Amino acid sequence: MRRSDRSFDMPVSGEPAPGPRSDWRTLARLLPYLWRYKWRVAAALVLVIGAKLANVGVPMLLKNLVDAMTVKPGGAAAALVVPVALLLAYGLLRLMTSVFTELRELVFAKATQGASRQIALQTFEHLHALSLRFHLERQTGGMTRDIERGVRGIESLVSFSLYSIVPTLIEVALVLTILALKFDAGYAWITGGALLLYIAFTVAVTEWRTKFRRQANEADSSAHAKAIDSLLNYETVKYFNNEAFEARRYDESLESLRRARLKSQSTLSMLNAGQQLIIAAGLVAMLWRATQGVADGRMTLGDLVMVNAFMIQLYIPLNFLGVIYREIKQSLTDLDKMFTLMDRQREVADASGAEPLRTNGPVDVRFEDVRFAYEPQRPILRGVSFEIPAGKTVAVVGPSGAGKSTLARLLYRFYDVGEPDAAPGQGVPDGGRILIARQDIRDVTQDSVRRAIGIVPQDTVLFNDTVAYNIRYGRPAASDAEVEQAARGAHIHDFIMSTPRGYQTMVGERGLKLSGGEKQRVAIARTLLKDPPVLIFDEATSALDSANERAIQAELRSAAKGKTVLVIAHRLSTVVDAHEILVMEGGRIVEQGTHPALLAAGGRYARMWALQQSGDAA
Repeated sequence: MRRSDRSFDMPVSGEPAPGPRSDWRTLARLLPYLWRYKWRVAAALVLVIGAKLANVGVPMLLKNLVDAMTVKPGGAAAALVVPVALLLAYGLLRLMTSVFTELRELVFAKATQGASRQIALQTFEHLHALSLRFHLERQTGGMTRDIERGVRGIESLVSFSLYSIVPTLIEVALVLTILALKFDAGYAWITGGALLLYIAFTVAVTEWRTKFRRQANEADSSAHAKAIDSLLNYETVKYFNNEAFEARRYDESLESLRRARLKSQSTLSMLNAGQQLIIAAGLVAMLWRATQGVADGRMTLGDLVMVNAFMIQLYIPLNFLGVIYREIKQSLTDLDKMFTLMDRQREVADASGAEPLRTNGPVDVRFEDVRFAYEPQRPILRGVSFEIPAGKTVAVVGPSGAGKSTLARLLYRFYDVGEPDAAPGQGVPDGGRILIARQDIRDVTQDSVRRAIGIVPQDTVLFNDTVAYNIRYGRPAASDAEVEQAARGAHIHDFIMSTPRGYQTMVGERGLKLSGGEKQRVAIARTLLKDPPVLIFDEATSALDSANERAIQAELRSAAKGKTVLVIAHRLSTVVDAHEILVMEGGRIVEQGTHPALLAAGGRYARMWALQQSGDAA
């Protein structure tokens, strides 16, 4: 029987992959998930033993059936009765083998699927808990395949171990015992020797083949990652007419995959041939010994049939032992990769005993000597200090790269203040601190901090779902009326109603069916729906035309009443009403004050204002 070798891709990551843990450690990590279903495991093992006892009984009944067919003088009537009873027993044992097997699958399915669901869910939740740095470095295609293969690996591992390895070991033990007791130890030695030689050969060659499979896996992962990346950036590919270039890149990975899979397949063929040779030699030796026994009168024809049936029954699981071993090894590898994702340490973690942020009414926000760098060699913020009083609006302006958007990321605690090589969940001692309602955000739960903040980002990315779903994402429990009210507040209701499906209009992958202005208004609507005490407007109207910008600005001012607001802006005309304006440059605050005061000072802000006004006039 020919078998194929599955190829699994390896994860692609922005950092070196950690060394794999031992197979036993991976199994030990899986066992607690299955232990929740210990009674189902025990029942499944009982059914496995029952199925194998029935299966081993089949050749023994077949022997009696053949022997009973030898008609002796005067025994014709008995010959008619005994085979019928044996035939019925033979059929019953065959039926019981199938019944026990199906019952085992039915009993244990809940354990397998339950463990798979729990591990997949924990991995998903953990990935959402990792810092923004991890998600900026990851490659989506490789990571999602890790999770997919890990879940599939659980099912394969349980299936092959409980449904193949354990039953095979039980059957081999029963057959060796029967052969040794009923005939002589030679039969057991031949069968056991062939089995041990087969296992040793399979393990040795499979371990040698691992490097070829790894090459195929890496090539497969590279091809998959390039395909996903290219499709996600479909518009960019079209903008630069690079379809042929992307096809060549993908084909290079496919060619590497083809060569690697050919190597893997050729070594698999060698493994298959060697396994068949060992099994065939063992089968010939057993039948030769049994045939000699019949010729010498020490065995009956029924004994010969029984030995042959035993060997055929063992031949099938032995024939697949190589496949089973490879699949178990690969399942352990896949499962280990998913556990590695689960073990990925959080860069930003809640402090031990952290309590929710207390926000009773308007809250203030304070940055105290905040220093931050995405990389040690590239500092972004260099001792930034300012305060947003409760219910007030502070705007931050300055050139690109000044660190304005980093303020929003730190406030959301996507990163902790300080250097990136600090211990997870902590900034360096001189990294400063950020407070909301006079509470250091590192001392409270991240969930409560993010619930207290709403943001309209500069680059709005939407889910590939309906307009209503994307607006309601600000508060999933909101009613349709509340969703519509938020849409009206963002001046997008009329546009939504002009579409054929209204609020059920699909926005497409990352919201690409909508214009930039429409996406930004959806983002404004869902933030209005969330209604948090702290608001961040990060270039919130950058994609809008002048008329809509003025209308939205009025709505944003209305939404900001009584709330603490941080406005990050490039166009100075959008921040003239702010209670205070901070001018950032090179990671520092170089000027601060109200719009009239900054103009009167004649500094950087005044020059920026004059430059933008002259540009608008032109």
